[in-house]
Amino acid sequence: MHNAGFSPDQLSRRQMLQTLAVGAAGVYVAAPAHAAPRSVIESTRVISPQPEIYCGWPTLARRANGQLILVWSGGREAHVCPFGRVDVMTSTDEGTTWSWPRTLLDSDTDDRDAGVLETAAGTLLVTTFTSRAWEDVFDRARDWDPERTQRWQAVRRRLPDDARRAELGTWMIRSTDGGLSWSPRYRVPVDAPHGPVQLKDGRLLYAGVALWETPRRVGVAESRDDGQTWEWLSDIAARDGDDTKEYHELHAVEAADGRLIVQIRNHNAQNRYETLQTHSEDGGRSWATPYSTGVWGYPSHLLRLKDDRLLMSYGYRRAPFGNQARWSDDEGATRSDPVTISDDGMGGDLGYPSTVELADGALYTVWYEQLRSSPRAVLRAVRWKLSA
Repeated sequence: MHNAGFSPDQLSRRQMLQTLAVGAAGVYVAAPAHAAPRSVIESTRVISPQPEIYCGWPTLARRANGQLILVWSGGREAHVCPFGRVDVMTSTDEGTTWSWPRTLLDSDTDDRDAGVLETAAGTLLVTTFTSRAWEDVFDRARDWDPERTQRWQAVRRRLPDDARRAELGTWMIRSTDGGLSWSPRYRVPVDAPHGPVQLKDGRLLYAGVALWETPRRVGVAESRDDGQTWEWLSDIAARDGDDTKEYHELHAVEAADGRLIVQIRNHNAQNRYETLQTHSEDGGRSWATPYSTGVWGYPSHLLRLKDDRLLMSYGYRRAPFGNQARWSDDEGATRSDPVTISDDGMGGDLGYPSTVELADGALYTVWYEQLRSSPRAVLRAVRWKLSA
């Protein structure tokens, strides 16, 4: 497993024997990786029912009653377009069958990403952010067919420019009746693809980026009232030589010992396209300087399993294109070698996997992917297990 840069007093004797200090700042040479168990794939299939609609950036959660709830950016015609909305499907049989998609949110511009969490109180929280990136694509468009040009132009004409600009934001909607009805959207301080997490002290923690703000901030927000209101808690500072403008798409998990772990998609020159990690020992009020996990791939989704191991699943956007996972049995200090979830992708337009643990201990992962057999990106799901 790869050492994550914890200081000596945070390492067990076994971990200390696996690492070698090389400086007074608490930096360590990565220990040799332990062989990972292999993945046993039980089934892989497309679960989005409309192949003509581009689906992107899903998040999956398993509710306390066993229901699976899946949200994503639906209604799209392309990776960047003005038609994105937040859609949802549910399953009551551990992902064997799914309900028909339902639209939860459809603003006057592009709604991208979608995260979902069921809180300890049974409340459902769904997150998204709005973007005007499609307007730059439209302004550079050449030789489009007239029908497509007319569709995009019609979206632009729905609102004047200042009103479209006011649509930009990071958003949440909330349901207290199991998803039957939803609140109006409201602004939250940060955004990240998979949304916030619940902590054992009752707080909700949302690690992400304060999009559309100047200066751009990377850090965590917290809610103490079941997601109704949010406050900025703390910043995550950049490593020496890094720019936080190149930190993207965070996700958090609470380890069994209470340590909070956040992973970060990194586009800085140092460890470019690797997942970085930071941790907090004080409930999120301060964070270690981000350090490399040694994992090439992004963005990651973090899950604490029933046996307290931590699982990270992430997109692998180079050959063999697909999705991978790694596990940690030492509260995120080190990770296993990669486990393959999928490796049959046609290119880099895939990923954002999120994983839940089913009642029988199997794992269920959903991601989006552009397939050769489909005109637009679809949602794929795999039921799998770890095997020694």
